[in-house]
Amino acid sequence: MIFMKNSIKLLLLSAAVTLISCGEGRKVKTTDKDTQSPEANVFVPEFNRDSAYAYIEKQVAFGPRVPNTQAHKACSDWLSATLQRFTSHVTVQQARLKASDGTMLDAKNIIASFNPENSSRILLCAHWDSRPWADHDPDPANRRKPVPGANDGGSGVGVLLEIARQMSIHNPSLGVDIVLFDAEDYGEHQDLQGSADHSWALGSQYWARNPHTPGYSARFGILLDMVGAENPAFTMEGTSMYHAPGIMRKVWNVAHSLGYQNYFLNRKTGPITDDHLYVNEILRIPTIDIIDYDPDRDKGFFDQWHTVNDDMSNISKETLKAVGHTVLTVVYTTK
Repeated sequence: MIFMKNSIKLLLLSAAVTLISCGEGRKVKTTDKDTQSPEANVFVPEFNRDSAYAYIEKQVAFGPRVPNTQAHKACSDWLSATLQRFTSHVTVQQARLKASDGTMLDAKNIIASFNPENSSRILLCAHWDSRPWADHDPDPANRRKPVPGANDGGSGVGVLLEIARQMSIHNPSLGVDIVLFDAEDYGEHQDLQGSADHSWALGSQYWARNPHTPGYSARFGILLDMVGAENPAFTMEGTSMYHAPGIMRKVWNVAHSLGYQNYFLNRKTGPITDDHLYVNEILRIPTIDIIDYDPDRDKGFFDQWHTVNDDMSNISKETLKAVGHTVLTVVYTTK
């Protein structure tokens, strides 16, 4: 799903938050606006990890969400209908995209907007499709089978659906756009690695060149990818640090203030090609990737990455909580 590049230089900025508990949600005393802002006490709704888990479970129940399949269509319809329960501003962007093997994909980017009239916006995104080939499966017999995509695809979407649900109850002060990218994981098969350029993240490439709103912009963006496994390593990935070092530091500082320092590691790692690359390079929106990546692992990613075993048995509610709580806090404390 992701192509590795050489390391690039990183920059560091800092921000800080302090937590104060308050009933069902929390009040947070913050001093940052993107990276700095006036102090304010802000209500942050409580992220429900069970709800996020159920949203992932529902996606996986459709079967692998590979473009041009019935499971993909059914899940698309469900995602659109679910987001329409939380906001009336839902756009389904349809596109015919050419995969590296020549297959024409019927792709759909699904966009949900909150406070669309507000020009001060935050972008939250994830990919919702799943890999057509389990090309890293230890069993060669499985390497042409589709991946269930519970963590790789499903987890980021599950977290964003729960965030959308919370925003429908507690309206954020800023505009927020949730973009679910399609055709991220249709990159070339492992057997053909290096034979095609830009074969990954086709949906985000299309959206970045054809945003749902002409002239679309946001103050910053956060991409969620593979955010559901137990004992993850969310490292400070190089593409994020090159394009948006202040945003990455802001998000990591929030996570640490909430007690999630064992998830969000102050460790700089090499750059990754993922959906955020094209948002940064084409739309120039500083966007980071919260992604479970440790270059010291055999695959770099979680053990079940691109195998037929990327299923619900590998999803941790505690990890979903750490990510969702952090992102919600960033959304509600940004002024």
